[in-house]
Amino acid sequence: MAVDKKDLRDVYITFLEEDIIKEIAEIKGVDNRVAMEKYYRSELCQQIGSGEYGIEYMDSKYLANDLIENEPELF
Repeated sequence: MAVDKKDLRDVYITFLEEDIIKEIAEIKGVDNRVAMEKYYRSELCQQIGSGEYGIEYMDSKYLANDLIENEPELF
């Protein structure tokens, strides 16, 4: 049975987003629900979803810190 690369990418992105949300919650000391709201309103979320710049292959902790630093208006 062949594995569809798009399906694998979608699964990878899902896990990456979960990890980013957990990192945001930990760093900012907020509930996962609050962190999720912030993440899904961010430009980073849009960039990861569209595959811009290949950032979806970066470390979740780095991406969480980058989001907090570069989109302070969300927090």
